[in-house]
Amino acid sequence: MTLSSVQFDAVDRLLRDVAREVVMPRFQNLTADEVKEKAADDLVTIADQESEVRLSEGLLTILSDSDVVGEEACAADPSVQDRITDGAVWIIDPIDGTGNFAAGRAPFGLMIALAVDGEVRAGWMFDPLGNRMCHARLGEGAFIDGTRIQSRGSGADRPIAGVSVLFMDPEHRQRTIDRASGHLDMVDIPRCAAEQYPRIVLGQNDMALFERTLPWDHAPGVLFVTEAGGMALRADGSPYSVGDRRTGLLAAATPTLWELGARILF
Repeated sequence: MTLSSVQFDAVDRLLRDVAREVVMPRFQNLTADEVKEKAADDLVTIADQESEVRLSEGLLTILSDSDVVGEEACAADPSVQDRITDGAVWIIDPIDGTGNFAAGRAPFGLMIALAVDGEVRAGWMFDPLGNRMCHARLGEGAFIDGTRIQSRGSGADRPIAGVSVLFMDPEHRQRTIDRASGHLDMVDIPRCAAEQYPRIVLGQNDMALFERTLPWDHAPGVLFVTEAGGMALRADGSPYSVGDRRTGLLAAATPTLWELGARILF
């Protein structure tokens, strides 16, 4: 199953419309009762919830006989995620970087992927503040605002790595920091996958290490990096899959940088 150009453009318009009509009016305009904690260090806002509803309705109209697995629907009912490899499924992160959004700061974005029987066929990451649309289609390349892009790395003498240690246990966190020390230039992560993946492709970072790898956070970005010529694999070298609930993922601008990062970090 593939999307027609008309359907593909409809997803692009839907993302922009929802960002403009639902998300941005709430930015820096949330009341205390419109922000809740789902779990430790994991927020949800009324904008997340409203965005997911609008995106879900629109996507089901664009592609008949499809299903939706959204972050907030899974938070309310974890069994929803069990459907993620069954047929054509839209995977939605209604606001990626909710912590940033709730604090009234950048970056944050809206993310969608289309998976068919667990294989990601297309992905979109929209930054409404920068009006930047990143998208990729399986076997057809990665694009930023309609221009095809190739990932090459930063060219720095020592690779620049965005390393997320937030969800690691203390021992794993320290071991990762020790391994990277002296070999990688570790930089702050944006706490927003919709920003981190483009940083890899644009040469701002050479690689990024993620611990938590939920499908709505990573399905669009993994496809984007891969279609741009980069690599995103598990520590054992196996590919990322939306139905795989393991932790740990290394994404890099090129296969050579991935191999280097894996030798250092794993």
